[in-house]
Amino acid sequence: MKKLLCSILLSLLSMPLFAGVVVIVNPSNKDAIDQKSIENIFLGKTKTFPGGVQAVPVNLDSAMPLRETFDTKVLGKSSSQLKSYWSQKVFTGKGTPPKEVSSGAEMIKLVASNPNIIGYIDSSEANDSVKVIAEF
Repeated sequence: MKKLLCSILLSLLSMPLFAGVVVIVNPSNKDAIDQKSIENIFLGKTKTFPGGVQAVPVNLDSAMPLRETFDTKVLGKSSSQLKSYWSQKVFTGKGTPPKEVSSGAEMIKLVASNPNIIGYIDSSEANDSVKVIAEF
């Protein structure tokens, strides 16, 4: 019994720990933004923050695992559902998908330098140059 307990404990300790996804904005952004607002911005349904300032969503590259986590946890859609959603929007001329960046560091740099950008990163990457508005 002790061996079994020890092996279970060791296997749990060896599992990778995943940090959460945090949605970030420029520190100058004073808006309170809930999950529905974040979803609407990233789906192109809303083009402004609640206070009326232009909102520019930026995604991580679709090959990054955190992107799939964000799509599922925050937007409530699978990557294939989002691809279909944006294909239809582009085809009908009703929208374009958010720009993509290739890393969390690039996302932080963009958000820190532009008060209109909203993005997301792994929570372990967050620093004082950006403001965390939600964690999932």
